[in-house]
Amino acid sequence: MKDQTREMSDPTGDEIHPLFTGAPQTTEFRKLRKRIVRQVREAVEHYGMLVPDATPGQGGRGARWLVCLSGGKDSYTLLAALTELQWRGLLPVEILACNLDQGQPGFPATVLPQFLTERGVPHRIEYQDTYSVVTDKVPAGRTYCALCSRLRRGHLYRVAREEGCSAVVLGHHRDDILETFFMNLFHGGRLATMPPKLLNDEGDLLVLRPLAHVAEADCERFARAMRYPIIPCDLCGSQDGLQRQQVKAILDGWERNYPGRRQVMFRALMNARPSHLLDPKLFDFAGLMAGTEADEENSDEIPALR
Repeated sequence: MKDQTREMSDPTGDEIHPLFTGAPQTTEFRKLRKRIVRQVREAVEHYGMLVPDATPGQGGRGARWLVCLSGGKDSYTLLAALTELQWRGLLPVEILACNLDQGQPGFPATVLPQFLTERGVPHRIEYQDTYSVVTDKVPAGRTYCALCSRLRRGHLYRVAREEGCSAVVLGHHRDDILETFFMNLFHGGRLATMPPKLLNDEGDLLVLRPLAHVAEADCERFARAMRYPIIPCDLCGSQDGLQRQQVKAILDGWERNYPGRRQVMFRALMNARPSHLLDPKLFDFAGLMAGTEADEENSDEIPALR
């Protein structure tokens, strides 16, 4: 309700969260910031990331989110957008930022604790040397990503349980989702991508991606304008020729030749038509008889699943 939340216009005077101290005052940046916050709010609502009865401090499911902060541009942008929504009364959850220090050589261990402390963001820094495990177990020439991700996810799930969180929140954006779709298409033989909302295998934690509608370019512009202390990844970020890099290059080429192509492809992921694919588990092709189904060629509605 309007009288219970702050307006989405930029605050003035003391009405600003410490996370945004020093933010540029240009019209261009204000538009960028509002667009990102709006798209995050849309994703939260569109994919049902909030549980209706979740009230901070009352133990309801969804009352606390573990927001994973790697030190990259995407996770900084995620934390900023969620914090603004929470501060304005539009996201009724408690936020606990969490960085998993994976023991990478030369990792600047003081950067994130100092950043979060200075801005009054509740946080937990967890140290686990997964770097040594990954570099020891993965043969030379193979990619680190799969094992690194599995180990990291396991520790984050554990931390979420220890902290009483009901959701692990990740900073994957629209372009990550598109790249994963094409990696599965080209290399995995399936139509699948990163879902914006997922239940873990144990069934006790949600995995959320509120940046699902946000473009990577917007995250990069936002993080650069805010002068966030970016920490590069020394594992997957140190390897060349990865499948994801190859897919990204293809998408970049399409975008250069046809501006807006990424957004068109992303909309396609939101408009699946099982009757026009080939999976009999999703559509009852065997039961489709002449005269029993409406003509779907000219229908805008997605057919009911089997």
